[in-house]
Amino acid sequence: MTVQERELSGRVALVTGASRGIGYGIAEALVARGDRVVITGRNEDALKQAVASLGDRQVIGVAGKAHDEAHQAVAVERTMEAFGRVDYLVNNAGTNPVFGPLAELDLAVARKVFETNVVSALGFAQQTWKAWQKDNGGAIVNIASVAGLGASPFVGAYGMSKAAMVNLTLQLAHEMAPGVRVNSIAPAVVKTKFAAALYEGREEEAVASYPLGRLGVPQDIGGAAAFLLSDAAGWITGQTLVVDGGLFLNAGV
Repeated sequence: MTVQERELSGRVALVTGASRGIGYGIAEALVARGDRVVITGRNEDALKQAVASLGDRQVIGVAGKAHDEAHQAVAVERTMEAFGRVDYLVNNAGTNPVFGPLAELDLAVARKVFETNVVSALGFAQQTWKAWQKDNGGAIVNIASVAGLGASPFVGAYGMSKAAMVNLTLQLAHEMAPGVRVNSIAPAVVKTKFAAALYEGREEEAVASYPLGRLGVPQDIGGAAAFLLSDAAGWITGQTLVVDGGLFLNAGV
């Protein structure tokens, strides 16, 4: 089915960090069901390519850095100007610029991780709340990580930030009820450029820890997000959905 032939759902989503990887997979799932989607990303060229691939009659891109408050405001303004509403927000943009023990972590890097991974998510949620969701309802999905649900050696700053995302989900779910549902997804390793260091050159070894016999792909997270951003999930809020290929089944073994 072409974009022209697809019946639009009438719903509109804003997905951050969606020029590639998990964000793109989520945008792809939402477009496939007929939502109109605004995607953000730092690289304008990559964003344009993603829009062209997803379908520029149904998707627009807004380039900028997720932690920039001005960019957050512009992204929501552009969404409202283009589509007149913003039913759904997916906070996917994130960074993990450091690999090593927390005892040796540069605190400036820690601040950058939290600013991009957590504070920006709160900023986008505030913007969509004011622009549409406070009066009209909707849903938010925050992309957390299994790294935020336990100790994660050598990616501790990232894990800390994702644990904060889980708690941010709880706080927003409580404050924004009953009109806005807020949930999060905690993926294990998904095959993206972002996570390449965790499996490239050793994928067979990495896969051995997963009972389902493979690493995740962006479409796995896209399907989960599309469900949480649907009426089928209408009685679900404040939850973290673990999408891990069974990884946690091996806990303690």
